[in-house]
Amino acid sequence: MFTCLRYGHIRYLGDIARRPTNFVRRYVSRHAHVHVDNVLDELPHRDVYSLNSNLSSYLRNGNPNATWALFLSMVRGSLELSPYSFTPVLGACSVLPYPERGRQVHALMIKHGAHSGVIAKTALIDMYSKYGQLGDSVKVFEDVRDKDVVSWNAMLSGCLRNGYGQEALGVFAEMVRENMVKPLHGQFFFGITVSNIGGVHGILRQGKQVHALVVVMGRDLVFSGTALIDFYSSVGLMSEAMKVYSSLNAPADEVMLNSLVSGCVENRRYNEAFRILCRIRPNVRALTSALAACSENTDLWIGRQIHCVAIRHGFLSDTQLCNVILDMYAKSGKILQARAVFEGVLFKDVVTWTSMIDAYSVHGHGNKALELFREMCEESSQVSPNSVTFLVVLSGCGHAGLVQEGKECLRVMKEKYGLVPGPEHYVCLIEMLSKSGDMEEIWKLLGTMKEDDRKTTAPIWAAILNACSHNMDVSRGEYAARRLMEMDPDNASSYVLVSNFYAVIEKWGLVNELRGVMKERGLLKAAGSSRSS
Repeated sequence: MFTCLRYGHIRYLGDIARRPTNFVRRYVSRHAHVHVDNVLDELPHRDVYSLNSNLSSYLRNGNPNATWALFLSMVRGSLELSPYSFTPVLGACSVLPYPERGRQVHALMIKHGAHSGVIAKTALIDMYSKYGQLGDSVKVFEDVRDKDVVSWNAMLSGCLRNGYGQEALGVFAEMVRENMVKPLHGQFFFGITVSNIGGVHGILRQGKQVHALVVVMGRDLVFSGTALIDFYSSVGLMSEAMKVYSSLNAPADEVMLNSLVSGCVENRRYNEAFRILCRIRPNVRALTSALAACSENTDLWIGRQIHCVAIRHGFLSDTQLCNVILDMYAKSGKILQARAVFEGVLFKDVVTWTSMIDAYSVHGHGNKALELFREMCEESSQVSPNSVTFLVVLSGCGHAGLVQEGKECLRVMKEKYGLVPGPEHYVCLIEMLSKSGDMEEIWKLLGTMKEDDRKTTAPIWAAILNACSHNMDVSRGEYAARRLMEMDPDNASSYVLVSNFYAVIEKWGLVNELRGVMKERGLLKAAGSSRSS
């Protein structure tokens, strides 16, 4: 029926003009959203309902830029926008850069009187929380007159997303008091609460309270069990996670077993992970978790068996799984196999490119890492590097002594891609310049950071002090030592680094003084750690 749409023969559909929105919705559901603009151009009546459907379809199909572009066209066309016009746009804003655009949309909603409904306010709560501006989410939430379960859920998720575990539990408790946790959707709220609070420091007790509430209210652990397993796994209590699994009155489903595998891997219980894996039907998530265990445990033999299982079941179309396979071979030093996997990935994402570049970088192939990075930057790759990509390229340049290329990499990061270098990028470049003995360039870099309003952090001063120690730059080294101690006076590694510097320049009195201070304050350096790493 829809074949004719691909060629634009809309006249054969008869009554499209009377039901344009339904037509667009059905058409988009067939994953043909790339043609929607053409379809709408040919409709006799381009009404706002059809365009709203188009906005939503772009967002559902993972194209927020298209949602934003169409919305701008609608605004320029002076169309009468409704709350349903703004809801998908707010969703697009939450995943696009520049939070200011979201605020501008909010202001436009107020101008059009489209901000008062529960649906619109819920979308605003979600957008601001994804920006990390939870205070604005709270303001919008408090302004909602008739809060429904969706608005409560948005506020709860916003707290969890931003690491406010105590506040999330407060919201949850209020939901219970307001009788918002109904039997039909109670499992969902228990699930998102216990599965997310575990990542927040210091609230193990509250997590156990939620677990107790699940039991007291008679919730079936078949539904809530996966969330509880995720929670206990995230706080390192795999024994409790296994108790939840053992207490089930019904066979565990695939999702729960996958969570157990993931939890065992995260907590380095690799043997248990493999034993559980043997009891379930192969699936992408389980294999991905198991391969992560192989990467951490450098168990190449088992990793190869899992790779064969993935091939046999046709899972290699999954990019995330391929990325983990690539990483496993790279960590085992099998660069040729890693490259073969890389070439076979159908839809390479930024992780795919970065992992392969990192494989070359870590194993001393700096030139190959740089060559692959340049290939990634070409338009044909359709993937832009992120800050992690630039970090592994800088690391590769450092290993290979490619100083000029490293400096150019930092320039491209700022000027071409508009990314802000972090302390780790500057540390990498400082170490690179130190190896080449170019102390003057290090101090020029420090001046550039000040011009760009970049704050110098303790790791940066630690790297500068290391460079001064390596190149016997005594006077500036003493200045770097003072700055490091001012910024990080309670870190044992800082004392050790400064002490080592004074030992290099043979100021033994200061070395003994620093060691005495460390002993007095009970500061112990962790074995094998390095402040500048």
